[in-house]
Amino acid sequence: MPTSHSRAGVASVCAAALTLSGLLVTGVLAARPAAAADPADYQNVRINEVTSSNDDTVELYNAGSTAVSVSGWKVSDDSFSPQSFSPSSGTIPAGGFVTFDSPKGLGDSDKLVLYTAGGTVVDRVEWATGKAKPAMARCGGDGTGAWVTTTTATTFGAPNAPGCPASVPAASRVRINEVTSGDADTVELYNGGTSAVALGSWKYVDGDTSHSPAALSSASPSATSIPAGGYVTFDSALGLGDNDSLFLVDGNGTTVDSVTWATGGAKPSSERCANGTGWFRTSTTATFGGANSCSGGSGGSGGDGGRLLGGGGALTSGCAPEAPTGTGSAPAGTLAWPGGKDVTIADDVCAFTTSTGPEGRDLSGLAFDPSNPSVLWAAKNKNWLFKLVKSNGKWIPDPSWSATGKQLRFLGGSGEPDSEGLTVGGNGHVYVTSERDNAKNTVPKDTIMEFDPTAAGSTLTPVHQWDMTAQFPQLNTGSKDDANLGFEGVAYVPDGWLTANGWVDPLTGAAYDPANYPLHGSGLFFAGLEWDGTLHAYGLNSDGTFTTFGTIDTGKDSVMDVMFDAGTQRIIATCDNTCGETHTSMKVDSTGALVPDVTYTNPAVMPVDNLEGFAIAPASTCVDGSREAVWADDGVYGFGPGSSSYGHALYSGTFPC
Repeated sequence: MPTSHSRAGVASVCAAALTLSGLLVTGVLAARPAAAADPADYQNVRINEVTSSNDDTVELYNAGSTAVSVSGWKVSDDSFSPQSFSPSSGTIPAGGFVTFDSPKGLGDSDKLVLYTAGGTVVDRVEWATGKAKPAMARCGGDGTGAWVTTTTATTFGAPNAPGCPASVPAASRVRINEVTSGDADTVELYNGGTSAVALGSWKYVDGDTSHSPAALSSASPSATSIPAGGYVTFDSALGLGDNDSLFLVDGNGTTVDSVTWATGGAKPSSERCANGTGWFRTSTTATFGGANSCSGGSGGSGGDGGRLLGGGGALTSGCAPEAPTGTGSAPAGTLAWPGGKDVTIADDVCAFTTSTGPEGRDLSGLAFDPSNPSVLWAAKNKNWLFKLVKSNGKWIPDPSWSATGKQLRFLGGSGEPDSEGLTVGGNGHVYVTSERDNAKNTVPKDTIMEFDPTAAGSTLTPVHQWDMTAQFPQLNTGSKDDANLGFEGVAYVPDGWLTANGWVDPLTGAAYDPANYPLHGSGLFFAGLEWDGTLHAYGLNSDGTFTTFGTIDTGKDSVMDVMFDAGTQRIIATCDNTCGETHTSMKVDSTGALVPDVTYTNPAVMPVDNLEGFAIAPASTCVDGSREAVWADDGVYGFGPGSSSYGHALYSGTFPC
């Protein structure tokens, strides 16, 4: 759980571009502001709910992380005559709502178009007879889902009620996937569902409100059906401009998907990353008719630091996010994140709630399995281990191992290890650190435990356990806070790397020789101490004893996770908001000592939270020069209550190969 550091303070939440995306999400692209009159982040405002009876009420939702002024904005219906409206507030706060009564009467079969004060189209929804009575709302998340007729009462000014149909219509799985506004004005659709969808009566229209929708069946080439997992590509007959939009309307007259871009945004190509699900970004290569390359280019609103993409969803019972604690500054000389600017929420909301208390929903240590990079191991503070695999772009518990994780015990089967960090050893076993026994949380118990992940049962007990508690008397004060500042992370470092890089054994003063320690296995373990940010090197012997190789200064106030990255040939010490959300690479210098090399911050779009877990995928997974990086939020706080990241533990980004 989030720790009360000796340098405790309340974290300020980072104001970063927070844009929602998912399978049922209306896409938004902004290369730079469309016109001087348009407010910053206007593309994050979405029509969220509408009725066409009584007061013809409309609700707008701000999916971003900064407030947006709607002063002077207008709406039109199918008469294409924009008129001013009087919103309940002139500004929509981040994650907030405004409502208004449409100045134009909305009929049984109608449309609603939203404009900035400068006349830029922001969003649009269209419906057929009766569809807006009693209400139409986005199903699957405010500002994100497909439009459906709700089965519950209207929720104007508040999150949409869960009035989704039992199964999402197949048509709503079709997404605008790629578009150009150059010579050909080409559009690609992608079907992310499991059945083909007939497109014979579907239409599309651009952002020019004088244009009537054009039939897909009359497009060139004719688009009449799209197979499951397949594509349809056609040339727009309407012409797509530098500052334009594209809206897709199904055979029932309901808007299915849309994308809006500013000047130059769709040249040479704009595509969803990831294919069929993510947000739109400018690409250097068009891939019409195939999976998006997601190479080159950039995203976000004109260099806004990237976008955080994610689901949202209601919190489940027993999931209680905690605000971050212990915010401090980054070390001097810290550099910007070297990977992609954009980050995806990579788990289901409250996915790791367990039986050990309402706080038992977070994750701490992370480690990719070097022998199987499709597996991500995760430790949760309240003595649980998870084996995670990818499903539809998210990390989920492997149901073949345990869909609810496996509970950890100390040697002998007792206690509740405060499991924090983990690593995979050369023998394929998972090594987990513990700061204390949560059943006696005022007493430190700094241990490294070895677990065989192939062992049967829902509870795991260590094959071996090494107890280093006596080395840290400063943690044994009778305070649960001090006891909680012990081993936060651990990394297995192969002997081969230590010898190849000339690491000097502190015990002999000579080059490290693994043969001097016959019981230690094939590498050493470097444990990170949260108390002062030091690393402690150990040889873990098969007889239960251990060899201590000394203390290493990381240059950081705290360490929350440790990993060895074969791709960069570095040991990486991670710190959360206590040290400005940073990662310090450790190298062997010319004297044979382990020293800090370079320190990076997180991508700017990420929240400033207790992000205690960090792992980079092996270099074998590299695609187009990048590989996955994953972070774990120890408090699942995200950007706070009401944000799409609230209640989520995992974030996924990219790191250079």
